[in-house]
Amino acid sequence: MNLTSDQQVVWQHSWIKLNGTLIATWGVMAVLVIGAKLVTRRLSINAPISRSQASLELIVTMIERQIKEVGLESPEPYIAFLGTLFLFVAASSLGTIIPGFQPPTGSLSTTAALALCVFIAVPYFGIRRQGLKSYLGTYLKPTVIMLPFNIISELSRTLALAVRLFGNMMSGVMIVAILLTITPYFFPIVMTALGLLTGMVQAYIFSILAAVYIAAAAGVQKRKEKTQSALLLLQ
Repeated sequence: MNLTSDQQVVWQHSWIKLNGTLIATWGVMAVLVIGAKLVTRRLSINAPISRSQASLELIVTMIERQIKEVGLESPEPYIAFLGTLFLFVAASSLGTIIPGFQPPTGSLSTTAALALCVFIAVPYFGIRRQGLKSYLGTYLKPTVIMLPFNIISELSRTLALAVRLFGNMMSGVMIVAILLTITPYFFPIVMTALGLLTGMVQAYIFSILAAVYIAAAAGVQKRKEKTQSALLLLQ
């Protein structure tokens, strides 16, 4: 049994490998790109609007609302990045309903790449919002002694993002695979439904954590209860 789709080598030439993770990743991206083209090709500002446009507006509105909830009052600069993260992880989870499909987020290489995107986006948005000098100054707060600890914190939370998503997605796939072997009828259906729910929750948590990190880098002062909620997610 393959633990991850990285072990499913489809084609290899010398050191170049085409494995299941790459195929699944590009497949999910193709579905998202084609779906976006189809949905947005006939947008209208006048009523009535199509069901696809209504669904798109609902998703965008929900993402904007969640971005505002973490303290970013102007979500427009962040919605493209955070929305893409959410849709990619969510689409990868929904793909598990296809027999034989292993989500690319069940591979540590994919989750590490997603976490690396967040790692780069945090200082990008922080510098864009505060300026280079002010952003770098946050690493010296509350004292200069905290500089190495703040840097370690940046690295460790990036690692935590990757490992958390990888662990949750891979465990769901493994449970379904084991139950398919033991009881090939009822239980796999239930576990697949549970896996879909878990995948959607993980997509939400991953994108919200990214938004929390960006909000902190942007120097946004959040209300106490919002900060406490973010800390609960981080644990």
